[in-house]
Amino acid sequence: MLNIFFIGQKGIPATYGGVEHHVEQLSTRLAERGHQVWVYCRRWYTGQNLKTYHGVNLLYLPSLNHKNLDAATHTFLASLDVLSRKTDIIHYQGIGPSALLPIPKAGKPHTKIVATFHCKDYEHQKWGFFAQNFLKLGERIAVTRPHGTIVVSKVLQEYVAKKYKKEVIYIPNGVPILKPQKPKMIADWGLDKENYLLTVARLVAHKGIHYLIKAFRQIRTSLKLVIVGGPADGGGAYEKRLKELAEGDERVLFTGYQTGDTLAELFSNAYLFIHPSEAEGLPIAVLEALSYARGVLASDIPEHLEAIGGAGFFFRNKNVKDLKEKLEKLIHEPLVIKEAGRKGRERVRKEYDWDKIVTKTDEFYDKLFYHHPKDIKVHDFAVHTWDEVTDQTESLYHSLL
Repeated sequence: MLNIFFIGQKGIPATYGGVEHHVEQLSTRLAERGHQVWVYCRRWYTGQNLKTYHGVNLLYLPSLNHKNLDAATHTFLASLDVLSRKTDIIHYQGIGPSALLPIPKAGKPHTKIVATFHCKDYEHQKWGFFAQNFLKLGERIAVTRPHGTIVVSKVLQEYVAKKYKKEVIYIPNGVPILKPQKPKMIADWGLDKENYLLTVARLVAHKGIHYLIKAFRQIRTSLKLVIVGGPADGGGAYEKRLKELAEGDERVLFTGYQTGDTLAELFSNAYLFIHPSEAEGLPIAVLEALSYARGVLASDIPEHLEAIGGAGFFFRNKNVKDLKEKLEKLIHEPLVIKEAGRKGRERVRKEYDWDKIVTKTDEFYDKLFYHHPKDIKVHDFAVHTWDEVTDQTESLYHSLL
């Protein structure tokens, strides 16, 4: 069994954030398999003093809780702290934190360093010039410096191959098959089965919620629009902007962050899930909506096209007019939406199953630790999720350089 350390995430148990949900599912399932697993946490995020969580050891270190400094300071301290610990695998999450992985790579030559490339974060509007360039540096390091690099989508795998001429391992995000819940707690908001549209996201500009509010306000419907989420990293300017856009329309409801049974009820009973994001990695909220057998309408960015495939509906990215037209059409097609939900749930079952994903990750760790990296074959770990895989992608499946 291996000693595995996760660095870069805000912490677990996850409240918001795709990376945090990814790490929670991966780390707890690895612990179930007998590995010794540690996750570095930021206390402001978890708000708890747990020492362990579902068999995973939690390590708390301070950070400067500021948009541009939080991840960097916490990751730096974790990268130093891990030098004194018994480690077999150190797994960095995200391109920003990966900028600091050379520290343990130099200080612990017998430990294998892994990085997961979740998203091209520098494309998000919240980052300034310095932060964008730091993230781009982190991307280059994440791809070129670890003993092994994982990407969560085919889109990213092809991007890395084209830009860096590097073959990396594709292992996607996952989601369990989720059990639909009857509407109980959500009745306090006046919500009932399929009488509302739903979006779940951090309230940051690149998530595109402003497009959704503008489109929705042009539609005559008795359906409500429920926006679940809150601002990231303590910033509330975008949330204020959204509420100003929605002002005067009592159909628009902001619930703040929700978790657990309440979030499950919100997903389970939505008429349609909408994800208008401008940029993503492989969005877990979309996979969750599919798992709950909800119809999904999303922007036509490549990451959405990959995740949803033929099990959902798309509008032109950033295009309010097209989003309005697609919403109006789907509001009057409940049977079409129900069939899409059935297809989406089956897609999750076949292609985004967490047990399969953890098995692939576990095998990757094992071969990385016990074999030379050049012995690892990319096709040994690819979780095939597209029925139609291009010849260009297939040609990448040789060996990890």
